[in-house]
Amino acid sequence: MAQEIEIEFKNILTYEEYSRLLHAFSVQKTALKEQTNYYFDTADFQLKTHKSALRIRLKHNTYTLTLKQQKEEHILETHQQLSEEMFSNVINGHTLPAGEVTTILENLHIPLDKIHHLGELTTHRAEIPYENGLLVFDENHYLGKIDYELEYESADYIKGKEIFLSLLQEKNIPIRDTESKIYRFFLEKHNRGGQS
Repeated sequence: MAQEIEIEFKNILTYEEYSRLLHAFSVQKTALKEQTNYYFDTADFQLKTHKSALRIRLKHNTYTLTLKQQKEEHILETHQQLSEEMFSNVINGHTLPAGEVTTILENLHIPLDKIHHLGELTTHRAEIPYENGLLVFDENHYLGKIDYELEYESADYIKGKEIFLSLLQEKNIPIRDTESKIYRFFLEKHNRGGQS
């Protein structure tokens, strides 16, 4: 089964902070690569109730179905590769294809036929190695809104948090409670009365 534990730290940025960080790390706008997350849940948000999130990510012409589950302070990710045809079927209302992800969803008693596409978020992303981890610069577009985010991925939670907080302090960026992209997407969708 394609699973991994994700340890990442994130902080929402203002446009000025984001631009300043790109400059400080010599990241050119041309280095930003596009990826799109297509989000799914049931009408009554059963996945969210289970502290889980489901997406298909289109990146480099490949489609990856990912289930994210909260495991203490970490995220357990289960991945399943999809063909373009499978992706098209799911977006158009067909049931998710059988595999690692659907097995877990069935074990959580989430009815597969009730899961549907809720919308998408497109990210322009740059990644650079930093302090034995990965520093990620994101410009996110969803529901007519743009936000900016800094992420740091680490193999070690304690050390990673220390490095990330130190970087924010060094760059004079306030620590902000930052929810996941899918949470921010759902919040914006809710604020708009459920309209895309």
